[in-house]
Amino acid sequence: MPYFEDMNIGDRRELGSFTFTPAGIKAFAAKFDPQPFHLDEEAGRNSVFGGLAASGWHVAATYMRLTVASFQREAAELAARGEKPIVSGPSPGFRELKWLKPVLAGDTLTYVSEITSKRPLESRPQFGFVGFYNTGVNQRGELAFSFMGSVFAARRPIS
Repeated sequence: MPYFEDMNIGDRRELGSFTFTPAGIKAFAAKFDPQPFHLDEEAGRNSVFGGLAASGWHVAATYMRLTVASFQREAAELAARGEKPIVSGPSPGFRELKWLKPVLAGDTLTYVSEITSKRPLESRPQFGFVGFYNTGVNQRGELAFSFMGSVFAARRPIS
């Protein structure tokens, strides 16, 4: 993640795409969300979803996996140039989590994160507070997943 000072409202980070397979949907569901429409094709077809549906938590966890991978690639690029990776703070939470369209077996979501707000923190001068609108859009261009997130972003050290 870049330094707080290098972030601008409207900046977008494309995190990557992920295709939800029947095997992956079932494996996630078996461990974390064992509802019939996540575990069985026939139950999925007979549900309101009309097919084997990924758990919303699977959709959200995939967003997180791609986010972390994006930051790891950026840190590796910095390290390859001999620069120190930037370590930001944690996220204090999220709001407005929405699963807007079912994600069915075979669907591919492309995840994007856009900066919506930022402000310095007086209580923690080493961080700024940054808000994000995070989305997952399917291969048909439909918004399937969204939430508002936030993070404590590292401030550039004073030299």
